Parts: sequence; C-alpha cells; structure tokens
Amino acid sequence: MDSGAYDWQLTHDLDAFLGRAGEFLRSRPAEHTVALTVTDALRRRGPHGFGEGTPVFGFLEREGSVRATFFRTPPYQLSVTPLSEEDADALAARLADAGHSPPGVSADRATATVFAEAWQRRAGATVTLRRQERLYRLGTLTPPEPAPPGRARVATEADRDQLARWWAKFTEIIGDRSSRDAGAWADDRISYGGVTLWETPDGTPVSMAGATAQVAGQIRVAPVYTPAHLRGHGYAGAATAEVSRVALASGAEEVLLFTDLANPTSNGLYQRIGYRPVSDFATYDFTA
Repeated sequence: MDSGAYDWQLTHDLDAFLGRAGEFLRSRPAEHTVALTVTDALRRRGPHGFGEGTPVFGFLEREGSVRATFFRTPPYQLSVTPLSEEDADALAARLADAGHSPPGVSADRATATVFAEAWQRRAGATVTLRRQERLYRLGTLTPPEPAPPGRARVATEADRDQLARWWAKFTEIIGDRSSRDAGAWADDRISYGGVTLWETPDGTPVSMAGATAQVAGQIRVAPVYTPAHLRGHGYAGAATAEVSRVALASGAEEVLLFTDLANPTSNGLYQRIGYRPVSDFATYDFTA
C-alpha cells in the first residue's frame, strides 16, 4: 500500500466522521452539497436509510487538517470531494487494501476521472462513463410567466402513494441503483415538507419538485419529475420555481440543483428560472 494511503482514515461511524470532517464539509456547502445532505439524511433515517449495506466514510488528514472526504452508502457508488491525482490514487490504494469494491464513483468531473483511472489501475476494473451533470446555484429567482393553470402546494400524507410511484419512476429513468423502499422515501420527504406538487385547477397533481432538508445553509432541489404524458405544459418549471422560492424564504443561503448534461431542455429551463452554473460532475461505473 502506498504511503499516501495511510493519510486516509476510514470508519463506519457517522458521528465520528462528522466530528472530524463536519467543519470541512460545512466550509464549502455548495461544493460539498451531496456529502452534507446525505449525511444529514442518515442522521434522520438511520444507517440503512439508503439500503441494507453498511455505509463507509473516510477523510484525508494531513498536518492535523481534513483536506478531503468520501462516503459510500451501498448499493450506491463512492462519492468524493475534490482530489488531486496523487490523492485519488492513494484513496484507491487504501480502499483496495481494505477490501472495498465500489461499483463506481461520483464527484466533480476532474476528480471522478482521476479516481476512475486510479481504480482501473489498482483493481483492473473496466470503467464506463455513465452520466455527466452540472451543479447550478440559484441567482435571482425568475418564476415562469405565464404560469400554467393550477397552483402549487406542499405534499401531505394523503399524497404518499403518488409520491412513491413517481419517485420509483424517476429513479428508474435515471438508472438509480437504490434498493430503498419508495414509501419510506415518501414518508421522509413528507415529514419535513420536502416535496412541492403542481396541481391543475381540478386538484390533479401533475408534477413534483423535491428539496433536501436545510443543512449548512444550503438546500438542494431534487428530484423534479413530471410523467411523460404531462410534459411540455410548464408544470415542472412552475413546481421548481415554487420549491426554490420556499427554500429562499426558509432562510437558505444557497439553493442548488443538479441537471443531466444530456438533457438540454432541463438545463435551459433551470437557467431561465435563475439558476447559474457552478461546476460539472461525472459518474463512472466499475465492472470487474
């Protein structure tokens, strides 16, 4: 194992991880939005909130300071904060030595690429680029005009089955490996008002826009979903604008969202609402 790998500390203890790395994560909330929101969700849901496997966390420490982190909640891929090529190679060595076999990596594009290359060298894995995304930050909110007929409202317990069906369909579309029960996802979001619905004048829900709980002053909009046969009417834009407005009203300093770069429609929509690019991310899959 390379000497640099010893700088990476691994743990299954969420509290221990946040006790050491929490300040580092909070220091750059937009850049670290995924780690912040996932660890917050784990504190609320418990260690198996994203699947049956045991999560693993890690941080890179040098001269008494945390310089980078990673986490993995099986069955998902590894999620890593920005790394140099050298530190990515050291992490790959540390994980391989500890017997970990992540199914992929998700990170800012440069980090994801150098880690994927390092894992290919260390583990002999085949590496495939699965998805490229762009992180956006809300600037000046500009709701679409005119808004489609209907209104926005926060989802309640009465909407549980609808939310579960839509979330399951959304995860299928994006190729999510989640083994989590869709009803449990709906319950969690309903518990803190984390989904806004757009409904037609007759009260029929036609789109949803979710939001993570606020942590470190940031809220991330996710997921946004409209059934295929209802698209093209402006429902998603209206729901996203409303959930963004509520996030700002709640005191969030930063409102963020990810979009798939392969979808020019959603990228254009969010920019019209007022979202501005922050950085690009990539997800790679690993196969033996």
